[in-house]
Amino acid sequence: MKKKVIGLMMSVAMLASILAGCGSQPAATTGNTDSGNGTVASSGSAEVTGDPVTLKWAIWDESTTQYWGDLKAAYEAKFPNVTIEMVDLGSTDYMTVLATELSGSGSDFDVVTIKDVPGYATLVQKNVILPLDDYIASDGVDLSKYAGATDQVVVDGKLYELPFRNDFWVIFYNKDIFDAAGVAYPTNDMTWEQYDALARQVTDTTFGSQIYGTHYHTWRSTVQLCAVLDGQHSILDGNYDFMKPYYEMVLNQEKDGVCRKYTDLKTEGLHYSAAFSGGDVAMLNMGSWFIATMMSNLKSGEYDSSLCGNWGIVKYPHAQGVPAGSTLGTITGLAVTSASDTPDAAWDFVKWVSGEEGAAVMASSGNFPAIMTEEVKAAITGLEGFPSDDASREALNVSNLYLEVPYGENVSEINSILDSYHGSIMTGEMSIDDGIAAMNREVSAIN
Repeated sequence: MKKKVIGLMMSVAMLASILAGCGSQPAATTGNTDSGNGTVASSGSAEVTGDPVTLKWAIWDESTTQYWGDLKAAYEAKFPNVTIEMVDLGSTDYMTVLATELSGSGSDFDVVTIKDVPGYATLVQKNVILPLDDYIASDGVDLSKYAGATDQVVVDGKLYELPFRNDFWVIFYNKDIFDAAGVAYPTNDMTWEQYDALARQVTDTTFGSQIYGTHYHTWRSTVQLCAVLDGQHSILDGNYDFMKPYYEMVLNQEKDGVCRKYTDLKTEGLHYSAAFSGGDVAMLNMGSWFIATMMSNLKSGEYDSSLCGNWGIVKYPHAQGVPAGSTLGTITGLAVTSASDTPDAAWDFVKWVSGEEGAAVMASSGNFPAIMTEEVKAAITGLEGFPSDDASREALNVSNLYLEVPYGENVSEINSILDSYHGSIMTGEMSIDDGIAAMNREVSAIN
């Protein structure tokens, strides 16, 4: 209980410090001219006049996602004249439902949450969200704080969203397995070759007491996207020969018992969380979202601490010559709608949530914001249950963030093609060469 109280006090203190230090930011604006009842702020936005403003915000899963309410409460506390009205569209087909809502003549959303890049592409193409470049330039928003993520969602030179959440891939590992094998822990600077060798070192294929050196969920991202960390390729390329070494690595690991077989996982429906928490998986490549799950489920007793309680994380492996800390990421963003009657006020909310103050609120509940300041990282690593070793804390430092799905005009179709042939390769229905050749042929046909 003492640790819990201390952790909460740290988060609250850090949040209060950031809120005090950042100064007052406008919640409602009147453009670049004096309206007569307010002075023009240095950012080019008028200061808050106190007039009531209501912003309608599209989200999903309000009852099970703590940070929605936290962000609303923190913003309204700082700007009492602003009311944030959240509208829960549900997580199932959220982006499809949102696109339909915004295409209707009666849409009255001011701010919308962008769940994925294909959905973002749809909203841009429908012209239902505004480019933010003039706002960004006027208010001096530093896009470098987003570790390169915003560069990958620019459309024809314009940016239509700001990310406020960013999950990135790391390696989870079970320290007890490495200790029992007398093998040194994974490090924050591993090539894929070193990672493969390490996984093989701790593997035990003895029937009845198997230890798997690593584990891959059935998503194509666990194999294909390892290949894009060189900074030279993406899933939009149209030629996917560069993925071959990673398919070879994983399928050879399957053959040698280093990881479970894709076909078995599909048949059994084994979730990655059940695999890692079962205590027979040494390493797991997975997103940072799993950190909060590990902490909460170990605390609640849902996970057996004797099997997986001694865990840590390190940075994602990288190709030879690529900087350590290069990793895959997924962003959740905010956009201002074309239909909003108060776009300036909507922008101020977007800017606040996506900035350092919003980041502090996100971190206070263990979620990963798009801007990872030292204060934010300290808040996350200070939460009860986060691994206490230095390597796990260092793992949160990202040098290059490559989106799993960058913006592209045909990104939805490309996703579908790559998903399909990933399954064909992993089940053995097609050879690696034939599967990649099919990807090349079909994606090139639509590019």
